[in-house]
Amino acid sequence: MDEPAARSLVREAMKAPYLGRDEELDLAERWKSSRDQQALHQIVVAHMRLVIAMASRFRHFGLSINDLIQEGHIGLLEAAARFEPDRQVRFSTYATWWIRASMQDYILRNWSIVRGGTSSSQKALFFNLRRLRARLAQQPGTLTTDEMHRQVSDALGVSLADVATMDARLSGPDASLNATVSGPDQEGTGTERMDLLVSDADLPDVVVSETIDGERRVGWLHDALSTLNARELSVIRERRLREEGKTLEALGTQLGISKERVRQIEGRALEKLRTALVREHPEMVSLAS
Repeated sequence: MDEPAARSLVREAMKAPYLGRDEELDLAERWKSSRDQQALHQIVVAHMRLVIAMASRFRHFGLSINDLIQEGHIGLLEAAARFEPDRQVRFSTYATWWIRASMQDYILRNWSIVRGGTSSSQKALFFNLRRLRARLAQQPGTLTTDEMHRQVSDALGVSLADVATMDARLSGPDASLNATVSGPDQEGTGTERMDLLVSDADLPDVVVSETIDGERRVGWLHDALSTLNARELSVIRERRLREEGKTLEALGTQLGISKERVRQIEGRALEKLRTALVREHPEMVSLAS
């Protein structure tokens, strides 16, 4: 919403007459029963004061108050669409929740490029931490940061770790990784924060190469396994292809043979696998040995 439109909206809202209870219910009934657009317009205009007042309460988050008003207007329209006149509740009471929810969602989406938590407890922490911290600062004595976090945690029913994380996020603005942290070098370019980040992970081409090689070797092994008979395949699967391979004794009990016999079957099966792999893929000599 641009500045002229915002000023016009505020002026119109301040001039709009208040609605009496009976008039409000009549307009709500007209909108609900026959979708009377004029009735909806009167309800919305009469309650834009509520939107503007609530937007001013959220101005300390550093977002445009015009945008907050626009989001609140969306919440007001949502409230009008859902309002049930038969419940005999004033529209302003009902609409307040929708207006606040719309503004809070907008703030959570736009206050930081880092997406914050969206659970009810995380929202309560985000919107109440500053207020609680200011109240605690006015109490006699000096609270340490840990004591302040503990009291906020108890008041809002969230973990200490969540309080500490949110406090750190609210203590400073986002920092761009492309921000320059030192002057121009010999090539005329400065050092960006990104340049100072160090990663021990493999380069992307190495990761891709290892992934492709791994998938290829799995395919080779699958082909080699087809050379085993049923008992050999069973032993190899139980002993070599599971995260926790069975012992010779346990596998022997399962198959009804001695553990020495299991050892012999396993040895023969491994030799057959080596032979098949080396015959079809000579480059596997070092891996099959």
